[in-house]
Amino acid sequence: MLKKENNLNSRGYKNIAGLDEAGRGPLAGPVVASCVILKKYDFSNRIYDSKALTRKARELAYDEIIKNSCYGVGIVEHSLIDKINILQASARAMELAVEDMGVEPDYLLVDGQLPLQIYCNKEYIPKGDQKSLSIASASIIAKVTRDRIMEDYDKIYPNYGFAKHKGYGTKFHCEALKEHGPCPIHRRSFSPVARLI
Repeated sequence: MLKKENNLNSRGYKNIAGLDEAGRGPLAGPVVASCVILKKYDFSNRIYDSKALTRKARELAYDEIIKNSCYGVGIVEHSLIDKINILQASARAMELAVEDMGVEPDYLLVDGQLPLQIYCNKEYIPKGDQKSLSIASASIIAKVTRDRIMEDYDKIYPNYGFAKHKGYGTKFHCEALKEHGPCPIHRRSFSPVARLI
């Protein structure tokens, strides 16, 4: 997990940032990205692809990462996703996360291959949250942040079960959509939602 960071450190890079997003696939809610510069690489909690961790493990890792990093978060709401499409919205969330960090990275490790308007040294790494500690940390912050947003939305729109599935197209969610129709945070450009409008 530290091969990328160690290699870059040996080349003189100091502010090495990991960048990842969460929430590209759901039918509702925002897409959230995070950018993280770690202040240390030795963690007591497991830092890995957020999707591979239990909720409790993610929460513990999140707390430890927050205390030992400089980080930023970018959020693009459902309304903009519908206007510019999810790929562009995901890229925009990533760009906002870098801006929000308040520190310019020397080198950026990016999960996936979305083209970004970020002008610094960067490397695109498919499945980067399984290969870089910095990217894995960003994936955890993005995932936990988005999950909490969807849990808050569940209190406002209780018919859809957002607290459980976080907006993904589960059987329960799709049945709730058919019964109640879309609510204000549903992504109307996504076909399962568009069919009901």
